[in-house]
Amino acid sequence: MGFRLGSVLFGVLVFGSQFLAPSQITAQAKSAKPKTPSNASSEENADKRTYVLVGAGDIASCKALEGAKATAKLIERIPGTVFAAGDLAYESGSPDEFEFCYGPTWGQSKDRTKPAMGNHEYVNPTAHGYFDYWGAQAGPRGKGYYSYDLGAWHVVVLNTNCNVKALGGCGTGSSEETWLKADLAEHPKACIVAYGHHALFSSGVFAKHAIHPELKVFWEDLYAAHADLVLAGHEHSYERFAPQDPDGKADEVRGIREIVVGTGGRSHDLIGFATPNSEVRNWQTYGVLKLTLAPGKYTWEFIPEEGKEFRDSGSGTCHNEGPEK
Repeated sequence: MGFRLGSVLFGVLVFGSQFLAPSQITAQAKSAKPKTPSNASSEENADKRTYVLVGAGDIASCKALEGAKATAKLIERIPGTVFAAGDLAYESGSPDEFEFCYGPTWGQSKDRTKPAMGNHEYVNPTAHGYFDYWGAQAGPRGKGYYSYDLGAWHVVVLNTNCNVKALGGCGTGSSEETWLKADLAEHPKACIVAYGHHALFSSGVFAKHAIHPELKVFWEDLYAAHADLVLAGHEHSYERFAPQDPDGKADEVRGIREIVVGTGGRSHDLIGFATPNSEVRNWQTYGVLKLTLAPGKYTWEFIPEEGKEFRDSGSGTCHNEGPEK
């Protein structure tokens, strides 16, 4: 769900004391099989491999499938594990929408996809369309959170729909938070990337839609575990933040880099004032985020739909590989 570009009546955005046209706010800036080692040597070799994690959120609507088709073409050309960061089948995540909207597009890569739940999946309170479509691939039915490993990296999939009654909230001591803390404790030496649908930080136009302080406890647990990356969607735009702590303070040593990539093809959302630590923003381009995960380090690359020019790329190191914790 997002604020649709079609309802916007203005063509410029205000940034500080400057008036910028939309084009000016754009910053210029293998599929691995599950690891089943037969001995210690094979496990060590597996940890040295490089893995690709590629995806986006906010993907397919039968009302306008062109965007999802464009990003699906990108996914098909990139080997690796696919992350789908929520709001996968509009408007209500029904069985038909998964079959006829998501299925012909991103569903072509279903077998290698690790999904997360968005708010549109909960239009039906039980999210039965989502759980029926994915089965065990989406973790325990009814929970929507789980984790998996890609070599030296531990990947955490969060259910960020904190207002769903059956989930029990996202606060300290909630079922999901208790699970998250225990899961992270079991991987003390891993590099860590987490993803879900909603973002703690965003420069979206409407703060209530863009910013979700109820996720701060999750961030505190991730920060304490020296997590490296958090990916999200919900805002139909791309935004990358500098590493920061759960309070939004810049932290180049231990901070978590958040990347909002709600660019799967549903629609575009305008971006408002740049929030602190926001480094790159673009609201006019569908595309996917490709992470290359190696022991102790990672790279990111935003790959646009065919015909578009916006790109973003960079690299980082894993906190849990550093000399001090």
